[in-house]
Amino acid sequence: MSHDMIAKPIRAEIERRLSAIETDFGVKILFACESGSRAWGFASDDSDYDVRFIYIHPADWYLTVDLEDRRDVIETPIDDVWDINGWELRKALKLFSKSNPPLLEWLQSPIIYQENTTLAEQMRQLLATHYSPSACLYHYLHMARKNYRTYLQGEEVWLKKYFYVLRPILACRWLERELGAVPTEFAPLVQNTDLSAALHEAIAHLLTEKRSGGELHIGKRIPVLSDFIDAELHRFEQTGATRQKPDTDMNALNQLFQQALQEVWA
Repeated sequence: MSHDMIAKPIRAEIERRLSAIETDFGVKILFACESGSRAWGFASDDSDYDVRFIYIHPADWYLTVDLEDRRDVIETPIDDVWDINGWELRKALKLFSKSNPPLLEWLQSPIIYQENTTLAEQMRQLLATHYSPSACLYHYLHMARKNYRTYLQGEEVWLKKYFYVLRPILACRWLERELGAVPTEFAPLVQNTDLSAALHEAIAHLLTEKRSGGELHIGKRIPVLSDFIDAELHRFEQTGATRQKPDTDMNALNQLFQQALQEVWA
């Protein structure tokens, strides 16, 4: 995992904000990472910071009659620079048992801010026995379809949104090839899903424009990309996923939760 992709002053400010969250909410952060375009690998200099974290309360918080009614997320105000929020550990483990794609992307992010316990690494090791290709394919296909219909219709389109359709489409191709959990970064999806030379060229050009600070707002439709997306959306809507997940081992997840409590608060 890389720690060099974020400038030191930015990283220090993120650490300060995470520490303030721990103090304000009386929790401990177990894991924190970058998500979104910076983690995917197609951010520009003015992209915001999408910080995501998993946290745990002291043991007494869980020994309550109204546990299921208690809030299990922490959200901070969003502005043009910062988007920082997190999930309580029980919520995260329940979503992990369902192969929640955003959570799985957090665990595989190339930009880690905090990994203070063994929790994240143990969750990564459990991916092989808890990963549902069909659930993930459904998620990525829905995301691709929604973004395509919203942003990429007509002769003039919102160019940067090509990434927000291409990435989930390539994730579906990754799953189709049974290559394991979908990686967070965009580059492996491009390199390992058998794209044509024309597609590689078009994607590389768009990436260069995005990373160099190009606005990539409204522009002419890119036929090679739009035609590819059209064909793949239609194909995946017809075929769907072929491989199901194994049964979830909730005992393993219960042990992770109990171990985290002991590791942090003992």
